[in-house]
Amino acid sequence: MRIVSGILKGRRITPPKNFKARPTTDFAKENLFNILSNNFDFTELSVLDLFSGTGSISYEFASRECTKVISVESNFKHQAFIRNTIKELDLAQVKSYKSDSFRYVKSCREKFDIVFADPPYELKTIETIPDFIFEHNILKEKGWLIVEHGDKTNFGKHKGFKEIRKYGGVNFSIFENYKID
Repeated sequence: MRIVSGILKGRRITPPKNFKARPTTDFAKENLFNILSNNFDFTELSVLDLFSGTGSISYEFASRECTKVISVESNFKHQAFIRNTIKELDLAQVKSYKSDSFRYVKSCREKFDIVFADPPYELKTIETIPDFIFEHNILKEKGWLIVEHGDKTNFGKHKGFKEIRKYGGVNFSIFENYKID
C-alpha cells in the first residue's frame, strides 16, 4: 500500500502480514481523491476517518495537508499500527483513537467537512451508517459522507445520496449533508 499523492506521495506503508484489515486499493484511492480534489480545497478540510483499519485514508488526507484528521479504529493492534505510522510520518494533524466508530460518533461534539467510513463489507448494520451520521449532525453544511462498501450494498434510496463510484470490487457511495426536519 502506498500514499498516492501529496507531500508523502509514493511513501509505502506496510502493515504486518497478520493484519485483518482490508485496505482500500491504491487504484480506488487515487480515483476517489481525484473526485475530492475537484470539489474541495484539502488545506481547509477537517476529516473523520471511521473504521480506519490500516489508516490508509487518514494518511492520504494528511499528505494533502488537511488541517485536521481524526482516525477511529476499534482493533487494538490496528490502532497501535496507525498511531506508530502517524509518529513515523510526523503527521501532527492526525489524531488516532481506539474506539467503536458508532460510539465515537455518538459522543462527538465536532463537525467535519468529510466523514469517510470503511466498515467491514459484511457488517450487518452497514446500511444504517448514512442515517446514523446525519442523525448525529457531525457534517458541516456542505460536507460529504463517503461510505466504502462491496457490491451487495446499495445506498441509492438513502436521503442525501449523491452518487456511487465503482472501482473493481470497491464502491464509494457519496452523500451530501442535508438538513434534518
